[in-house]
Amino acid sequence: MFLKLYQLVLKWAQHKFASWYLFLFSAAESIFFPIPVDAMLAPMALSQPKKAWRFAAIATIGSVGGAVIGYMLGSFFADTLVMPVIEWAGYQHHFDTVVSWFSEWGFWAILLAGFTPIPYKVFTVGAGVLNVAFLPFILGSIIGRSGRFFLVAGLMKWGGPAMEARLIKHIEWIGWGVLLLAVVWYLLRQLG
Repeated sequence: MFLKLYQLVLKWAQHKFASWYLFLFSAAESIFFPIPVDAMLAPMALSQPKKAWRFAAIATIGSVGGAVIGYMLGSFFADTLVMPVIEWAGYQHHFDTVVSWFSEWGFWAILLAGFTPIPYKVFTVGAGVLNVAFLPFILGSIIGRSGRFFLVAGLMKWGGPAMEARLIKHIEWIGWGVLLLAVVWYLLRQLG
C-alpha cells in the first residue's frame, strides 16, 4: 500500500500542478496522510533546483495550514473521532509519546516534531486534544516545519541525485539524531 502511495507522490511531483499538489499534500500530511512531505518535496527540488526554496515555502504553508486543521479536530472531536482513529491506526504509542513531550517540553515539543520520524499529524491533533496554547503551537509549527522543509530542499538543490538517495536511506537516523541532540541540549540547559 505505501509503495503505491509513494509512486503516486513521485508522479505528482512531475505534474504541471505539482506546486498545488505539494501544498495539498503537505496539509493532508499534517492531518492524516501517512507519507512524509519529503517524498514529494525532494524530487521537486531535485528536478527544479532554482525553485527549491519556493517549494520549501509552499510545503511549510500547507503543513502549518494542515496543522491548524489537525489542532481543531483534536480540540473539538477528541473523544468522538480523534482518539478512536489514533487507536485504529496503531498510533497510540506515538500519541502517548506526544502527551509526554507536551507535558515535559511544551512549546519545544511541537518545534522538534517537525524533525522527528514520529508522524507530525499525531502532534497536531494531540496539541488540540491537550489544549496546548494555540499561538506557541503555530510558532513552533512554523519554525519546525520550515526548518525541515528548507533543509530537505537545500540538500536536494546542492547535493543532487546522490544526496536524494542518501537522504531517503538515512532519514530515520537523521530524524532521531536531531531529536537526540535536542534532548541533550535541553538536559544541559536544565543542569546549567
